[in-house]
Amino acid sequence: MASGPGFASASDEERDVRLDDLIEEYADIERRLADPEVHADQARARRLGKRYAELTPIVNVYREYEGVRSDLEAARELAGEDPSFAVEADELAGRASTLEEQIERLLIPRDPDDDKDVLLEVKAGEGGEESALFAGDLLRMYLRYAERQGWKTEVLDATQSELGGYKDVTVAVKTRGNAAPGEGVWARLKYEGGVHRVQRVPVTESQGRIHTSAVGVLVLPEAEDVDVRIDPNDLRIDVYRSSGPGGQSVNTTDSAVRITHLPTGTVVSCQNEKSQLQNKEQALRILRARLLAIAQEEADAALAAERRSQVRTVDRSERVRTYNFPENRISDHRVGYKAYNLDHVLDGDLSGVLQALIDADTAERLAAAQDRPHASREADRR
Repeated sequence: MASGPGFASASDEERDVRLDDLIEEYADIERRLADPEVHADQARARRLGKRYAELTPIVNVYREYEGVRSDLEAARELAGEDPSFAVEADELAGRASTLEEQIERLLIPRDPDDDKDVLLEVKAGEGGEESALFAGDLLRMYLRYAERQGWKTEVLDATQSELGGYKDVTVAVKTRGNAAPGEGVWARLKYEGGVHRVQRVPVTESQGRIHTSAVGVLVLPEAEDVDVRIDPNDLRIDVYRSSGPGGQSVNTTDSAVRITHLPTGTVVSCQNEKSQLQNKEQALRILRARLLAIAQEEADAALAAERRSQVRTVDRSERVRTYNFPENRISDHRVGYKAYNLDHVLDGDLSGVLQALIDADTAERLAAAQDRPHASREADRR
């Protein structure tokens, strides 16, 4: 593959070897998926299909690039005899450069969790009842966004407030089938983790003064059994009677479940279902996701942030976004994004703010990928 401006800081040899390996892997998966015996094992076929979907954009762009390069060489040869081909050669050179940049972006190391479904937790913070009401607004925003994306949602656990807001709520968000690379639930929603601040006149304020409150959002990739194995002996399971707003009894049986993971001290409780068994299963789903997040954070620290799952400037303990109702303004403080379409955002149109975060993350990964070959060569010289 010829070097162009998009690859100026990368190692041509390393890139070409990687492309050859990926194309060979793609052809191998294509052959295996054509084998009926592979589909007898649905889990294996699903894994192969997901990997095939990941590689398809790279292979398609590379094949187009090879065709454009071939046409470019022919056009340059013909331009020596017929100047009219010089214009075509210039157009083909521009297209080749664009495709090189696309390939470079497609080769950026992906977040391995991008294809995972998520558990999204929204928890009221500072601001009392107003915070709980805004937590409800954020929940509806995420549910509407999921509906726009064609995803499935399931409320696993929720504690409502007196005025119909939420003290805390946990929702499972799942894709339907295999999502295209970069279009999975975690790939889109992982940037939502952090403190979300709202500025508005609350319904509980009789003087019409603008009030500021905060809501915490936590996004976890949903763990599968193969990701996290839980020893039943490490669990303490307590059951109790669930309650609703105002402490009124919701169930007359001890159906609510609290699970404590003794090695880590992680506590999860669920009371949304009427069945104790259902609440236990939901609590275990949340526990697996939290334990996976703990394991990943420990791995990230040990590897000195070798793998990032969010924009580098994000600290989940800090304010990440402000929703200003008087100005109809939404501001994301991590990337300097600002727009005056808050009403549309709360109705589920998150595309603008999420794309700004994705672009910032992609630019950072691209810069890191370009720095790695340079650092490697410097180390070799030393």
